Amino acid sequence: MDREIINNIKSLAIDMIENAGSGHPGIALGAAPIIYTLYSRHINLSINDTNWISRDRFVLSAGHASALLYATLFMAGFDLSINDLKNFRRAGSKTPGHPEVKTTPGVDVSTGPLGQGIATAVGIALAQKMLKKRYYFPKKSVIEVETALLDYNIYVLCSDGDLMEGISYEAASFAGTNHLDNLIVLYDSNGVSLDGTTKNTFTENIGDRFKAMGWNYEFVKNGDSVVEIDKAIKKAKNSSKPTIVEIRTIIGAGLTGQGTNDVHGGVPKKEAIYNLKKTLGMEGKESFYYSENVRKEFTRMVSERGSQKYSLWSNNYRIYIDKFLGGDSSSLNYLFNHNTNVNLVNVDWRFEVDMKEATRVTNQKIMDEISKMLPNFVGGSADLANTTKVFLPSQQNVTFENYDGKNIFFGVREHAMGAIANGLCLCGFRSFCSTMLAFSDYLKPSIRMSALMNLPVTYIFSHDSIGIGQDGPTHQPVEQLAMLRSIPNVRVYRPADAHELVGSWHEILNNNQKTSVLILSKQDVLLLPTTNASEVSHGAYIVRKEKNKLDGIIIATGSDLFMAINLARDFFVNKQIDLRIVSMPEMSLFLEQSQDYREAVLPPNVKTFTIEASSDYSWYQFATSKDYVFSVNTFGVSGTRDEVNTTCGFDYSVIKQRMETLL
Repeated sequence: MDREIINNIKSLAIDMIENAGSGHPGIALGAAPIIYTLYSRHINLSINDTNWISRDRFVLSAGHASALLYATLFMAGFDLSINDLKNFRRAGSKTPGHPEVKTTPGVDVSTGPLGQGIATAVGIALAQKMLKKRYYFPKKSVIEVETALLDYNIYVLCSDGDLMEGISYEAASFAGTNHLDNLIVLYDSNGVSLDGTTKNTFTENIGDRFKAMGWNYEFVKNGDSVVEIDKAIKKAKNSSKPTIVEIRTIIGAGLTGQGTNDVHGGVPKKEAIYNLKKTLGMEGKESFYYSENVRKEFTRMVSERGSQKYSLWSNNYRIYIDKFLGGDSSSLNYLFNHNTNVNLVNVDWRFEVDMKEATRVTNQKIMDEISKMLPNFVGGSADLANTTKVFLPSQQNVTFENYDGKNIFFGVREHAMGAIANGLCLCGFRSFCSTMLAFSDYLKPSIRMSALMNLPVTYIFSHDSIGIGQDGPTHQPVEQLAMLRSIPNVRVYRPADAHELVGSWHEILNNNQKTSVLILSKQDVLLLPTTNASEVSHGAYIVRKEKNKLDGIIIATGSDLFMAINLARDFFVNKQIDLRIVSMPEMSLFLEQSQDYREAVLPPNVKTFTIEASSDYSWYQFATSKDYVFSVNTFGVSGTRDEVNTTCGFDYSVIKQRMETLL
């Protein structure tokens, strides 16, 4: 029966690839015994409740094996039809080219860029450890033995390519350091990548490397043996460390050209498919054939084991709510969705009128208060808590000795940090992570995956402009704001002061579908009397209205707003030129407002300038012309703030002179 189910999975996967005219047959054929063994013998989940919060998670980090996953889920009884398989890689189908969460039943993570899946799985594993610590039955309290309410494993299928990507090693190092023994990585070790044999590119000893990072290592010589794979997974489940199981397979097993990169991607020729079907016992069967009896048996294997676990958990869940939560389950709502109901705007923050401090410093105080309001508010920085100030003083630290905290030490691992934050968010946490703005490039793939999955992860970047001083151009952001604003489904907040910072957090926490980026200053800023937390919801608003006749408008963001206000004051006093100042803390929010509101703030046919110490790419849509855009389009230099601004043409006197000419 094992062989019949595996062969049927392989056959369906090849039919999907042939029908779509694209796909990756190599891993679908080589790794089929791996995924079958996992689903038939080990993984605990509910076919009827695919979002069960205590289910085992499966992450297909090798996302190009999607045809294999969809065929497996279909054969295991998930809500997929033969028509869904036939629509593989078609727009609007349940079976996209790479797995997408909330699109396909049984898919827990969107994957595609290699390495992202395994790193996200590390975040899921950490989330489970934190939730297990929070919610458990003490020994002999209600039931006889100590039992965790949320106790599950995270399984990953990865490829050579996943392990070549640097993000996977950052994540693996983090997992070893934090003793994430609930994480089991099944490594499809076939020695072939897209361009050829890995002898040319990837020759290190994987076992030794992972052992050095605090992992357990298991090896399966015959990747076609369900018995050997099963034994290795059993050992992994009993390990006190995260485990990688290296499983030797043959890429494209059964196809002409097996074991070579010829079968990695693309559609096999008709003759090759015919011969493959013959070896699979499918000779003469129509395309997309499957045995109903075989499918029923596989479904039984998966559902019976999962149903037993589900029933036990459901009973314990009810007992836990009754005995420990007094019948009120509202404190657990965050486990099921990211909805929060926090009104930060009406909180009395008691900001001093004459306060003068960097928004990164103010932000720490605000975040610490948020952490007291929200049980699922967790995160940290890439070894930069002393610099970005993203640390919660009132909360405990997360360590392998105590997972019951909110401060996570990601280490100098920006690439993995973002993906780990995604994994935490997938498990109900409102996660955040932080580094300096110039280093946000390291997180771009993870930010993009956050946005693709509609995850409300918050990325916090400090040191927001070239004016940070003498660290030089490697640390001075120029193009990053334009890059971040260009990502769909991402809101980029650059607040000017404490008022706008509160408003930004209010918007961030009350939106459960958007990924957010928060840009903070290193330099001290004043608290402006005309900034308004409530107005951040409009994206842009007037902070200085013209006194008499409207001669022009200056739009500015963040710490650059203060230059705009000084210019307006200077022009009015010395030249009787009356300027309106508009603060635009979040550009996309403003563009979503009604035309009436947008024109009330930025009337047409009025000379409009923009000031921001970053790339000009975002600003042409608002400025009268390119001459009215004051920006920075060159790398900075190492020097004092004034020296840097002068070198980059962003000092006050130069901008004032250019504006005066235009006005």
